[in-house]
Amino acid sequence: MIFSSLSQSDRYTALHPLFQRAFDHIRNTDLFAIAPGRYNIVGDNLIAIVEQVPAKTKEMAKLEAHRKYIDIQLVLEGDETMGWKPLADCLNPISEHSMEKDIRFFHDAPVSYIPVPPDHFCIFFPEDAHAPLVGTGTIRKVIFKVAVNPTGL
Repeated sequence: MIFSSLSQSDRYTALHPLFQRAFDHIRNTDLFAIAPGRYNIVGDNLIAIVEQVPAKTKEMAKLEAHRKYIDIQLVLEGDETMGWKPLADCLNPISEHSMEKDIRFFHDAPVSYIPVPPDHFCIFFPEDAHAPLVGTGTIRKVIFKVAVNPTGL
């Protein structure tokens, strides 16, 4: 897991061939003008999901993990805290991994919580279980789904 500010995003572009495209998209797009929804940027290899949703309590937020995608979760507006726990330490799954939605949820509690203010992001790799959207009020964010193994590049 990585936590950083948008002003430091260049430090992470070498970690994956599509990270630069994701951060360029952030810099070149008015993310407040885009309606909530799913937007394919590079086919199924890089997808942006814009959300504007009510925050959850720590008890409501469930740890989740993905296999096919890395998440870059950028807070645009609101009070968000994200929970984290190593996937290897998650022992209480709610269900099997959904291949269709690339997600598995867990009853486990996060081992730490990270306050993520606007213009800051977390990168969650497949080994990172995370519980997003903890906070108060409404949260506006964009989640970039970055294919772990991109095709056709």
